[in-house]
Amino acid sequence: MTPVAGKYIILIGAVIVLVGILVYFFGDKLHWLGRLPGDIRINGKDGGGFYFPIVTCIVVSIVLNLIIVLIRRFFE
Repeated sequence: MTPVAGKYIILIGAVIVLVGILVYFFGDKLHWLGRLPGDIRINGKDGGGFYFPIVTCIVVSIVLNLIIVLIRRFFE
């Protein structure tokens, strides 16, 4: 394993810790996450249902992609 890979692992761990801290302290403010317009929700008659948060997945993907691009530019 190279030192660069070690730096990436440490950085990913730090990002996970920061996200965990944000969710812990501001979780009550993130109630909209997972309930965006465009998320698919089908409720069944017997209380069951189907939920697919497609728009939430797209938003999270874009944000993570931007973070990764910024991290790569920082380490180059």
